[in-house]
Amino acid sequence: MSEYPLLDKYESIQNRFEEVSQQITDPSAMTDMKRYIKLNQEYKRLEALVAAFREYKATVDNITTGLEILEEESDSAMREMAREEIAASEALLPAKEQALKLLLIPADPEDAKNAILEIRAGTGGDEASIFAGDLFRMYSKYCERKGWRLEVTNMSEGTARGFKEIVATVTGEGVYGILKYESGVHRVQRVPQTETQGRVHTSAATVAVLPEAEEFDVDLRESDIRKDTYCSSGPGGQSVNTTYSAIRLTHLPTGIVVTCQDEKSQLKNLAKAMTELRTRIYNMEYQKYIDDISHRRKTMVSTGDRSAKIRTYNWPQGRVTDHRIGLTLYNLPAIIAGDLDEIIEKLMIEENAERLKEAEL
Repeated sequence: MSEYPLLDKYESIQNRFEEVSQQITDPSAMTDMKRYIKLNQEYKRLEALVAAFREYKATVDNITTGLEILEEESDSAMREMAREEIAASEALLPAKEQALKLLLIPADPEDAKNAILEIRAGTGGDEASIFAGDLFRMYSKYCERKGWRLEVTNMSEGTARGFKEIVATVTGEGVYGILKYESGVHRVQRVPQTETQGRVHTSAATVAVLPEAEEFDVDLRESDIRKDTYCSSGPGGQSVNTTYSAIRLTHLPTGIVVTCQDEKSQLKNLAKAMTELRTRIYNMEYQKYIDDISHRRKTMVSTGDRSAKIRTYNWPQGRVTDHRIGLTLYNLPAIIAGDLDEIIEKLMIEENAERLKEAEL
């Protein structure tokens, strides 16, 4: 085995990249959309991997060349330059090696997908609904920062304000791979507006993030779906309560029910409801995968475990604590305004460390 064993994988990765590059340009690849999308995903991964290998190899070559100069060269100036080159390259090597190892671990193919975001008020009555609304605004602002599109498909408003439940689709680059860390129970500790004696109350809301299923991921038969139409409720202008634009779909084999009343057009609501139904059916199977890795990775919470507390927002102390990695930040106003990058980046770093440990590269 060479001193740099990662280089042993370079040739096979390069060969596979060239093979996929040829396959993806073949007109016949377009006839099978599912295969074409998978080829595209593999091409992007291999392209990044080959680029990382080239950087890593160039750094190793600099070290090797420098050592050869030290062995063969007697000129003191040349030897000093070689020592400097070796030192600089050896300092860069660990980071390049780490990046390469991470790329060698196959990514979750779901990470590239869009997502369905679901927020439900938990314990805490009106205050829980208000907190669910705060979380929704936090994610709306975060999506805006990322350049993602967020569209509400269904909501049930709270009695005071906020939401008992709100469901939205989030569309953009690698949405699920970033938002998936938000699944779990979020707690808030603060003095509610209705509290006359200034006591701090604890309320909760549950967040679920699901990878949006593509049409080819789930084979939906029309005979398995019952479609009901009804009048929309809540904000929406003159057409609310006058036209049957809202849609309720029931998948008879599984009993899954989804509703959509966001659009004034019944056809648009039907399209959104079908997307959500497809996603929920798809996620019944995907949940088995999440349940499996949640036992091994503390960054991921089983989507079926609605009691899994992941984060606390403490208003009196201006503190946000992520319980999975023991991270505490004292910038609650910025976080609740959508600045989630630091939390999510640290969760990603932790998950990458766990993935490396599993792979033992």
